[in-house]
Amino acid sequence: MSDSESLRAAHENRRSVESASTTEGLPVSVGMGPALVAAHVPQHSTLVSRRVLFLCLLSVGLGLAAGIIALILKHLIGFFTNLAFYGRFSTEFSSPADAVPHLGLWVLIIPVIGGVIVGLMARFGSKAIRGHGIPEAMEQVLLNQSKIPPRITFLKPLSAAVAIGTGGPFGAEGPIIATGGALGSFLGQVIATSSDERKILLAAGAAAGMAATFGSPISAVLLAVELLLFEFRPRSLIPVALASAVATGVHLATEGAAPIFAMPDLLPPSGPALALYILIGALLGIFAMLVTRATYWVEDLFEHLPIHWMWWPAVGGLAVGAIGYFVPRTLGVGYGNITSILWTGTPALAGAHPPVQFALGFIAILCLAKFLSWVIALGSGTSGGTLAPLFTIGGALGALLGAAANWVIPSAHVDVRVTALVGMAALFAGASRALLTSVVFAFETTLQPMGLLPLLGGCTMSYLVSCICMKQTIMTEKLARRGTRVPAEYSADFMEQMTVATVATRNVTVLQEEATLADIRAWIARGEPSATHQGYPIVTSAGHVTGVLTRRDLLNAEADPACKLRDLLRRPPTICYEDSTLREAADHMVNHDVGRLPVMSRGEPGQLIGIVTRSDLLKAHRYRISASTTRGIVIPVPFLKGA
Repeated sequence: MSDSESLRAAHENRRSVESASTTEGLPVSVGMGPALVAAHVPQHSTLVSRRVLFLCLLSVGLGLAAGIIALILKHLIGFFTNLAFYGRFSTEFSSPADAVPHLGLWVLIIPVIGGVIVGLMARFGSKAIRGHGIPEAMEQVLLNQSKIPPRITFLKPLSAAVAIGTGGPFGAEGPIIATGGALGSFLGQVIATSSDERKILLAAGAAAGMAATFGSPISAVLLAVELLLFEFRPRSLIPVALASAVATGVHLATEGAAPIFAMPDLLPPSGPALALYILIGALLGIFAMLVTRATYWVEDLFEHLPIHWMWWPAVGGLAVGAIGYFVPRTLGVGYGNITSILWTGTPALAGAHPPVQFALGFIAILCLAKFLSWVIALGSGTSGGTLAPLFTIGGALGALLGAAANWVIPSAHVDVRVTALVGMAALFAGASRALLTSVVFAFETTLQPMGLLPLLGGCTMSYLVSCICMKQTIMTEKLARRGTRVPAEYSADFMEQMTVATVATRNVTVLQEEATLADIRAWIARGEPSATHQGYPIVTSAGHVTGVLTRRDLLNAEADPACKLRDLLRRPPTICYEDSTLREAADHMVNHDVGRLPVMSRGEPGQLIGIVTRSDLLKAHRYRISASTTRGIVIPVPFLKGA
């Protein structure tokens, strides 16, 4: 089939033509035959199936389980914190910072002990508990059919509770997200599911873990979409959303409806202030690049230590303890630090205050100390998370930049609390490139609608700078180093938007099944233009399509020249319809290992209106490429008619 014939066919808008055979000049009328009853036809795709209802039921259970796991992990962290820093048996959530004045130099030892325990668990339990969880979950989705070892469901939260409870500068959310994902994967392995369904259950469990921790269902769904699902389809979105909603319900029942990071009510931003918020977001994008590079630089340094990796968390714990001795607020999850930063500069008459309100000088010290403590601990391979530390560091940077903006341009009336909020979200947006997650998360955890506009502007600029300056993110750098390519763009499938009718070749050469192989070979030998195709539909004398033979079939030296074409057919015809999508046609070709499909009309069963080949599918991709460039015209615009 020539390109000129294909292009002419592309201009036709679902025009059905009567096919005629050029073989021996015998016209063939095409009709419905018995062979079409047994024909292989593509399965029509739907947005959701009954199977999705089953996944929804499982996701509701995952949401309940993740809510309970989040509660258990918080109590575990509280237990180890009280035991390590206060010498008491209690599961109340306590801050290690309050115990530092009484412990003195013992603060140096406690994180080391925690590091040794985590190292032993990783060495003799599972190495997969190391790290902050999300990259590891991404790796299982991309490379291992979303199969996470079941033991991770127990080892990850336990190791994280030990690491954080002994002063690790991490948030509880990372381990809970990883544990929820592991639970979803485990459920998908116990129950008969496909790889795609396991991915959905993994993402549902991870999203439920985040929602149960912060009471942020929408940002949890967005996190799953942007970092785990790598798609935006109803079949995956619905189960994940249900799991997040149920987990948030558990959070409301156990923790209440108050925002995690409560802050004073914000006023609408002025024009000059909004411009500065957006500029601060761009600066946070640069900081996100520096944070990401520093994290993996420290990780590389640990790779060169002359000791087994099992002992690296203990080395990191020594740094955590030393920094915590001088700046105690770097120890532990530090959610209270984020709240205090968000109250920076609030007047005394504004209402209730957090327990501690930080001065700008201390915010600068906390920012640097938290960064050093976190990046060393994370680089050592201990079990922890990234969200809370990034929020702390970003919020502190935002507050400092806001104070500087007020000093340089006092007439802009920049609200330092807003810049802290923007910094908190923008650093995470730049480091992870989870743009929508960052914006919505900051809103859901503060419930400040007037902060949405600055958040959108600041996070978008951070995202833009990150995309320009970094090839990878803090979530994907580790995977990229192992040779794994992580999808970064989620767009609608171009082949789902076009039908077979737009690319099928209409002037089809068909062969009669009664013809002998010798006659067909003689016809091919004459070199007629219609004898150069790579495949031919085979029809009966009544015009019924019975199958397709390739040029290789016809020229096979082992075939008897006296045999008829119908004797060469080994299976029912594999066909498609003119309203089938190109994706359905491509999948149908792969499933049946064929390179061309006769195209039939649903309105007139049995009517052959054309043929679609693999090269026709490539023409669609050629148009997609031309549509994304401003130079050159590959296929004319009328090609899209009828799509």
